[in-house]
Amino acid sequence: MANGGWKIARSRGGAQLPIALLAALAIALILIGKAQSNLFDRARANVTDWAAPALEVVHAPLASLNRWIGSIGDVFKVYQENLRLKDENARLRQWQNAAVVLDNRVKRYQLLLHAVPDPALSSVMARVIGRANRPFLETMILDAGKAQGVKPGQGVIDARGMIGRIFLAGDHTSWVILLTDLNSRIPVTIQPGNVQAIMAGDNSSAPTLDLLSQNVRLHPGDQVVSSGDGGLLPPGLAIGTVVETGSGGYRVVLLADPASSEDVNIVDFKLKAETPPGVTPSDLPATAAGLPPAAPPPQVAVPAPTIPVAGAPAVTAPTPAAPKPQAGAAKPQAATPLPAAAKPVVTAPPQTAPADAGGNE
Repeated sequence: MANGGWKIARSRGGAQLPIALLAALAIALILIGKAQSNLFDRARANVTDWAAPALEVVHAPLASLNRWIGSIGDVFKVYQENLRLKDENARLRQWQNAAVVLDNRVKRYQLLLHAVPDPALSSVMARVIGRANRPFLETMILDAGKAQGVKPGQGVIDARGMIGRIFLAGDHTSWVILLTDLNSRIPVTIQPGNVQAIMAGDNSSAPTLDLLSQNVRLHPGDQVVSSGDGGLLPPGLAIGTVVETGSGGYRVVLLADPASSEDVNIVDFKLKAETPPGVTPSDLPATAAGLPPAAPPPQVAVPAPTIPVAGAPAVTAPTPAAPKPQAGAAKPQAATPLPAAAKPVVTAPPQTAPADAGGNE
């Protein structure tokens, strides 16, 4: 009985010894780790690099299993999404057919009316490489610049609508000011009705509309497109739809979402401004109506007035010869008056002649 109890006590003491060694080793490792943190970091990195292939092999079946388990719940969602996409595809095909018919009709009308076709538009594909949202500036950065033909003022669009316009172009990058920016102002046209307005950004998701006419009434759902005024932006770029605010104003819900845009097009509107020609005689109203131009009025010759000079005889217009003054006269005779038809000449008043040397009075 005593031998049995001694064996049990010995076995318990032998089991406690490894636990004490492990605790001491753990404390030593903690102290060494605090003192030599870089050593343990390098060791951890080396162990991770060595075990990476094994971890990938072990993780592959687990990842496949997780995907399969997660896809079970998406089976029913995929079926509903498939039905929705089929319905949307059918409606889009109807709109495509209507668009083709209307395009052919417009071309036929332009041919009958000899209308000037719209200028051709060229575009450059670019990718969004950065976004900058500040309190007073909302921009994005593109990977296309002057080397690709990008110029300030060009419009930027994506597959849904217009995003903004170029305001700074470098050699290989360019900055886009968004339509929602506080400094954005572009002319727009609201359809139907061909209503002209200015769309102004205020750093919100829906820019405001400043109508040029106060007697216009808009309706929610009206389409907003670029008007092309100014010659920088091409007309007809899709922008958004009109919504009415509670205060009686109007805002535009943009079709494009700049936050999710990745690939965009920079539209080049090649419409050079022409200087008006100078006015020619054929542009005058009388000549354009087929009448001869009016003759200039005849000019009447007006004699030049005389200018009196102190101490000198007055110079008058040519008149008939006047009788010579007699010798020995004390005072000079006045000038002979001109005929009534001629213009009178004002002369200086006669002066008293000096007395003779002999003292005649």
